[in-house]
Amino acid sequence: MTKIEDSIVNEVEEEVKPKTWKDRLWSATKLILKIAITSALLYYVFSKVHFSDVKARLINANYWWMLAGVFFYFLSMVASSWRLLSFFKSINLKLDPKFNFRLYLLGIFYNFLLPGGIGGDGYKIYLLNKTYKLPAKKVFWAILFDRLSGLWAIGLIIVCLKIFVPQIPIHMAIPLGVFAVGSVVYYLVVMKFFKDFGRHFFTGHAKAILVQSLQVMTIIMVLLGQDFTGKFAPYLLAFLISAIAAVVPVTIGGAGARELVFQKSATYFHIDAGLGIYISISFYLISLLVALTGIYYLLRPSRLTAGLPKAEEVQEIKE
Repeated sequence: MTKIEDSIVNEVEEEVKPKTWKDRLWSATKLILKIAITSALLYYVFSKVHFSDVKARLINANYWWMLAGVFFYFLSMVASSWRLLSFFKSINLKLDPKFNFRLYLLGIFYNFLLPGGIGGDGYKIYLLNKTYKLPAKKVFWAILFDRLSGLWAIGLIIVCLKIFVPQIPIHMAIPLGVFAVGSVVYYLVVMKFFKDFGRHFFTGHAKAILVQSLQVMTIIMVLLGQDFTGKFAPYLLAFLISAIAAVVPVTIGGAGARELVFQKSATYFHIDAGLGIYISISFYLISLLVALTGIYYLLRPSRLTAGLPKAEEVQEIKE
């Protein structure tokens, strides 16, 4: 095992099983910092937008449409785990789709409910390394490219939505050109330095478009739950930008960061700030609801690995 792989595994192990008071102190400190940053961002946002407006929207929402939003978000998680399989196949890791989906649900539970400790991606690296003795570095890169494909898909949809948001004083050729050049450079870098991931590159990124499209449908359902009849594009654009902001791991599940983006977008995109923040909070609650399903596998770990093939039955990853 290389030094890079060893450091990745050791870091994850320390998060999974803190061995000293320093480990526990660091985990607690990270959680406190995330709570502080999230609280500060939410305080700022609600100093600009009345919370009563958002509360009224939550109380009076059409919950049938909200339930449809939960359905589309759950489908996006199914598609996300399917997308991840493509990147695992790139490193010759053949996981059972059912196990992979169960592991994915447990991962999003870790991301939401244990924000001060190991994230879902770190747990995947830890479990796959310990179960199959797989090189942690390759599993890490597979998960990273899975995330990058999601960001690429968000960028593509943002460029497409620009057509329907004339408020942005930028010619369509500029974002389209930047995205096209960036995509080409991205692909060339993958083929030059990470050739293994070129095998399923297009398949994985096509699935990423499906994932983000399903999440866009989630937001449309949330808007319909407010009897919305205006232009969807500005709200969808603000949501996708907020999704990028939420990737930065300094808040709890992206809370605060998403709301800030919607609040700042209100002026530029001519949207209702109260409705935008309602969308953000609704998406967070929907995400949390789906993430809670992962607790089942935390309480019953034997169900997580039920039917899992033995280590010798999975193709070994070689350097």
